[in-house]
Amino acid sequence: MMNVRQHLHSKPLEEKSNTVMDTQCPFCSVQCKMQVIEVQEKGRKTYQAIPLDNPASQGRLCIKGMNAHQHAVHPDRILYPMRKVDGEFVRISWSEAIRLIKEMFTRIQQEDGLDALGVYGGATVTNETAYLLGKFARVALKTKHIDYNGRYCMSAAATAGNKAFGIDRGLTNQLSEIPFSKCMILAGTNIAECQPTLMPYFTQAKENRSFIIAIDPRETATTKIADLHLKIKPGMDAALVNGLLKVIFEEGYVDQTFIADRTKGFEALQEHISTIELEHIAEITGISVKQIQTAARAYGKAETGMIFTARGVEQQTDGYMAVRNFINLSLVTGKIGKIGSGYGAITGQGNGQGAREHGHKADQLPGYRSIENPEHRAYVAKVWGIDEQDLPGKGVSAYEMLEKVYQQEITGLFVISSNPVVSSPNANLVEEGLKKLKFLVVADMFVSETARMADLILPASSYLENEGTLTNLEGRVTYRPGNRECPGEVKHDWQILCEVAIALGKETYFSFSSAEEIFHELRIASRGGIADYYGITYDRIKQEGGVYWPCPSQDHPGAGRLFETSFAHPDGKAEIVAVDNHVPKEQMNDQFPLYLTTGRVMTHYLTGVQTRRSHTLLARDVESYLEIHPKTAKKYRIEDASLVKVESRRGSIIVRSKVTEDIREDTVFVPMHWGDLQNVNKITNQALDPNCKMPGFKVCAVKVNPLVGTVSI
Repeated sequence: MMNVRQHLHSKPLEEKSNTVMDTQCPFCSVQCKMQVIEVQEKGRKTYQAIPLDNPASQGRLCIKGMNAHQHAVHPDRILYPMRKVDGEFVRISWSEAIRLIKEMFTRIQQEDGLDALGVYGGATVTNETAYLLGKFARVALKTKHIDYNGRYCMSAAATAGNKAFGIDRGLTNQLSEIPFSKCMILAGTNIAECQPTLMPYFTQAKENRSFIIAIDPRETATTKIADLHLKIKPGMDAALVNGLLKVIFEEGYVDQTFIADRTKGFEALQEHISTIELEHIAEITGISVKQIQTAARAYGKAETGMIFTARGVEQQTDGYMAVRNFINLSLVTGKIGKIGSGYGAITGQGNGQGAREHGHKADQLPGYRSIENPEHRAYVAKVWGIDEQDLPGKGVSAYEMLEKVYQQEITGLFVISSNPVVSSPNANLVEEGLKKLKFLVVADMFVSETARMADLILPASSYLENEGTLTNLEGRVTYRPGNRECPGEVKHDWQILCEVAIALGKETYFSFSSAEEIFHELRIASRGGIADYYGITYDRIKQEGGVYWPCPSQDHPGAGRLFETSFAHPDGKAEIVAVDNHVPKEQMNDQFPLYLTTGRVMTHYLTGVQTRRSHTLLARDVESYLEIHPKTAKKYRIEDASLVKVESRRGSIIVRSKVTEDIREDTVFVPMHWGDLQNVNKITNQALDPNCKMPGFKVCAVKVNPLVGTVSI
């Protein structure tokens, strides 16, 4: 990891540079600030990333950030629109591309109805693009079908936060408070590899004698810093929390005053926990009674405490309820709304927070308003200058949209900054569905696994080129310059949307000439909503280094810490709820005797479309792999570093084995960053959480066997 302070005495490179670009990392939700310096020397260009000081990462960069520029300047960048003709992509002009979109979208809606068009976005886009995508779908296309890949990332925690607190923001506290927490629970999160620039906060907490509890079926770089690692059976997090609550209730760690004054629903939880038996919890979770007691006492006794969840907890068919139970833990002990005490969902994608706040989801309008609330609809319709009756209703979640594609209810699809062929569960069905479309448009920087299936590819700008705002995991709205000139005929996402909308006769609503203009309308559209950005301006963000939302006026400082005196429900109280011991929908059996779980590695991001174009990052992790315990490997005759076939009820993949004692004997692990034969989502379970529609990525039943024969991966 690189720190800005390491460069204070280094020789300045600006003397040799052609361009110095201020920017921020396009990958995780920390949004680390940096300069990318383009140096021209001896007839060739080289690049170097220099970290810049900022409140979130305090001048740190990880290996992904230091090498992010490699994909932005990669020769594989799409530089002009390309249409598929006889199975091959050929270059066409922008005017031809826009004309083709207009023709095909119009024909599809005439033949199949307005809702036959779908818009599928991504959570790496700016706030401006996320806002405009929602408006584009509902005003330019008049379709209800819009959702985004953040549904696979944050929907469980987002829904839980809204229901429990009345508001969904990644962290209820500032990152700077982590060192003041005397006990922390890291549940299903591998911060050391996914958000490595945050790790110094946790090492500072350790120096302050914080007790850290990690919950994960694998040993990772994150669990290694923990004082207690609970190596849980995949999918049993909610049940484990019931065990922790049992100890907390019986041993008197409940904050009765906080519960009485600031919560509701406690009695139902208390009655539910009275039926819980610790021995049963130990049996179903794989965590001993002694370990459950140790964890509960450490958290219960601590003066301050923070709980962090991530995809390991949330990407489950009960992800929403599991998060609710972790929130219960915060509420019954009164550890929220003060320094060093709170709850946080560690956002995965760069703008996973902002992208879900401004109408990018099927059920939302800007400002986190509900598309089914008449007052919310009327307000946004007025801002947009349309009749509320013309505003479509609620659509469906990301995976359900792709099911509708497969069922041919959606026959035209516009994909921006996403790769659903690799990121979606049951990926074989997704791929088959996309083949059935009458027209598929993909806007991206590269020919991804999804883009190569498109009828039309549009070249989109990179983080170095695209100005805009993003919201980090704290709820801090940051500004990212776009200093680099777009190469070739590349356009920004928002420009593409405006040009298509204008071609469809909607110029009145899409006559934007800059990202800042879009942000100004976003501010107005969010005003008075849960995610109120009205008091945030480009000038403020630049001057203050970022502004927290909610921020209802320009003289408001922004809310760094939430819930100090009240929660966001009308009565000011948080909602406690009883949570059942959930068992994953797909269980092991004789045919599929192992659990599969998935996740990330340090060097790659999401489906790897960008990071696999970085020669530095790819050299460290060139292919996918299967983590398997030595005893399990021996049982199934699998040797280390050999090719293995992994098969579920939905399909199979081929990866290389990695024999390690870091994983449970009944569980195997495959990262999510590769496509084609190595695409782990060809075998993951498409079953959805009934509350938030999160797929159950983290648990499915599989069998593994040595590969017979030869194959190229």
